[in-house]
Amino acid sequence: MTTSWRDGRRYLWPSAIVVPILPFLSFGLARQTGSSGWWWLTVVLVFVLIPIMDVAGGDDVGNPPDDVVKQLQDDRYYRWLTYLYLPLQFGALVLGAWQWRSGGLDWVGRLGLLATIGTVNGIAINTAHELGHKRESVERWLSKIALAPTAYGHFYVEHNRGHHTRVATFEDPASARIGESFWRFWPRTVLGSLRSAWHLETSRFTVRRRSPWTPRNDVLNAWLMTVVLFATLVIAFGPGVLPFVMAQAVWGFSLLEVVNYLEHYGLARQRNAAGRYEKVDERHSWNSNRLTTNIFLYQLQRHSDHHANPTRRYQVLRSFDTSPQLPAGYATMIVVALVPPLWRRIMDHRVLAHYGGDLSLANVHPPARARLGARYRTRLAESTR
Repeated sequence: MTTSWRDGRRYLWPSAIVVPILPFLSFGLARQTGSSGWWWLTVVLVFVLIPIMDVAGGDDVGNPPDDVVKQLQDDRYYRWLTYLYLPLQFGALVLGAWQWRSGGLDWVGRLGLLATIGTVNGIAINTAHELGHKRESVERWLSKIALAPTAYGHFYVEHNRGHHTRVATFEDPASARIGESFWRFWPRTVLGSLRSAWHLETSRFTVRRRSPWTPRNDVLNAWLMTVVLFATLVIAFGPGVLPFVMAQAVWGFSLLEVVNYLEHYGLARQRNAAGRYEKVDERHSWNSNRLTTNIFLYQLQRHSDHHANPTRRYQVLRSFDTSPQLPAGYATMIVVALVPPLWRRIMDHRVLAHYGGDLSLANVHPPARARLGARYRTRLAESTR
């Protein structure tokens, strides 16, 4: 690595494993104080404190020089930080299952416990996302293991072979359309991604004239991990824990899907003269350079470079001036996305501005097309007075 450049965030990256540590802290504080409200600590950190820290920390637009990229990617320090998330994640899940079954929590504590473990496992999908794109076999298997607590193992197939192929197109279930609320997007992406993953994987075996009903099927072996995990928890803590593990799984994968919602909202790839979609580039993902959230999410917010270079490791992802920018970090925008009128007020005009006011270039939710067109014409008329 050149002596003229150092990763100034090198010792900030371990912050990414703070989230799966927090349930243990919550458990200790709740036991010490007798207050079950401490089980909301993780939720407060992720959705309140991190957005505040994003504002205070500002943006980091720096990119590593090209001549240090290979050495940075080969530095196993960064890799081990993703590996460490998994034992903490599973430890937190076991702790949560034990606490749920042992009783002693009021409804505030039980909801906080559910939200905490769901948030830990939801963010673990981001860790699985980082690992699942890598060529090393061990990282790919670790990706599926990290997905097991949310019962979302099919994400491993759909994201890599489906979403990355169809991103920012009308055919992609994980690309939100302008005018589509998160609550309409959620069932479309959850069911559509599942169907797509199964189709992609069964097609792989059909081409080889083999049955897809085999442990080699990446959807089935990933789902089997979930079955084994949930069965083990039920055996260990009794059937009363099953509603907890299922509810935290829904919370977790819903956290993933709200991130999917904001990452490509309204963005569209255009067709070329041959009728094919243009190549994915930095214009097709919403980015954010908010330092704090990038540290906590392994730079997921530098999403454009990730789509252009899926195997590029998080520590060397780059920011581009040509990428559309979110007005805040993911932690803030997740909360905004849950309130459709607020989301539309903040984001719809940004999508239109990105396309110079030409709605035909955007990925539009069909029922909202007339409303969006009327809104833009009204704004254009007001701006020319």
